[in-house]
Amino acid sequence: MHTYGGGRMRAPSNLKDFVYKSIESDLLSGNLHSGDIINEKDLVEKYGVSKSPVRDALIAMCADGILKSIPRYGYEVITYSVEDVYSMLQFRLVLESGFLKRRISTLTERQIDELEKLNVECQNDDSTPFEHWAANENFHLKLMSFWHNEYALQELRLTMNRLTRAYAQFYWNSNRDVLLSHDTEHHTDIIESLRKKDADTAIEFISQDLHNFGGFEDFFRQAR
Repeated sequence: MHTYGGGRMRAPSNLKDFVYKSIESDLLSGNLHSGDIINEKDLVEKYGVSKSPVRDALIAMCADGILKSIPRYGYEVITYSVEDVYSMLQFRLVLESGFLKRRISTLTERQIDELEKLNVECQNDDSTPFEHWAANENFHLKLMSFWHNEYALQELRLTMNRLTRAYAQFYWNSNRDVLLSHDTEHHTDIIESLRKKDADTAIEFISQDLHNFGGFEDFFRQAR
């Protein structure tokens, strides 16, 4: 069982997945950084596998927006700009608030209780940064799942996957002196607004929640 960020990662089902997950783990743990160059030969030696699964993994990571192929040189770890992150957060706001606005009346007390249980982990400052991010991701995916639209849920999941890598990039490039629960401080407000079936207030708190991304507001201001 491979691990990253203090959490456990499901064992890959084949060599391609093994290489993919191993590279991803290096990104999340800070062993690989944005702008770093990797190549097939080094990976073949590192993982003790043939070229084929390594090449397949690298191609898949290019398709997923993790790496960029540089002919005759290698693969560069993509750097997420502040604008990239804001674009993804804006997409999330439209997606999450749009479904909430239309379907909030269908929420049950049991579903809201599920969110409260997930939020306990989001407020745990003793977890690792990537355990915390995973808890935050679970909270938002669970809320989206209540609207029973698999396509929208999948789009949110894909966006959260990219934001996970952006979170890692900004985390390892910052001074990392952030209180983990700071970027989820509005979850309780969201839950209370949902309980009252107050869509407008819930959406406002979701907006504030998204703009607390990673607790790196100062970093974003400096980068701009």
